[in-house]
Amino acid sequence: MKDKKPAPKKPNKEKIEPMTMSDLQMEQLKAAQKEAREFKEKYLHSLAELENTRKRLQKEKGEMTKFAAENIILEFLTPIDNFENALSFTDQMNDETKNWAMGFKMLMNQFKDVLSTHGVESFSSEGKQFDTDIHEAVEVEETNDIAEGTIVKEFLCGYKRGDRILRAARVKVAKKPKTEEPAPEKV
Repeated sequence: MKDKKPAPKKPNKEKIEPMTMSDLQMEQLKAAQKEAREFKEKYLHSLAELENTRKRLQKEKGEMTKFAAENIILEFLTPIDNFENALSFTDQMNDETKNWAMGFKMLMNQFKDVLSTHGVESFSSEGKQFDTDIHEAVEVEETNDIAEGTIVKEFLCGYKRGDRILRAARVKVAKKPKTEEPAPEKV
């Protein structure tokens, strides 16, 4: 007898069933997926919140810088006004003093140019209607010659930067005189 070699094994043609997950494993997978979605949402929410905070802080920093500059500008306005008032009397000076005054006028114009480059403009009010947003009434004149609420005189000019009023103009405003009503007769 001849030794028989064992026949090679034939592949099992039986249907191989895929591995199935137990119900517990399925629940654990779903719970892990839910938790991952929640973490992702929290992460995205935190990123959005961080971006909003960054933008808000950047805006606040810009506003603080702007207001700081405006405060410094405001402090320069009074000396410029005083300078301008002093120079308004140059026609009453002698020739030598007038020459000095011309130099000071040039300096004052340079200050005004600096203000202008930063968007600061003066505005005149004389002859216009009184507006509480841009005018400060420091005196009232009773008159029938001028319409009530009209600015008669400007004592100090106002300044603005864009739409923002840096300093209200100080003015005298016209008002109709009070008419005296006869006192009620006592019986």
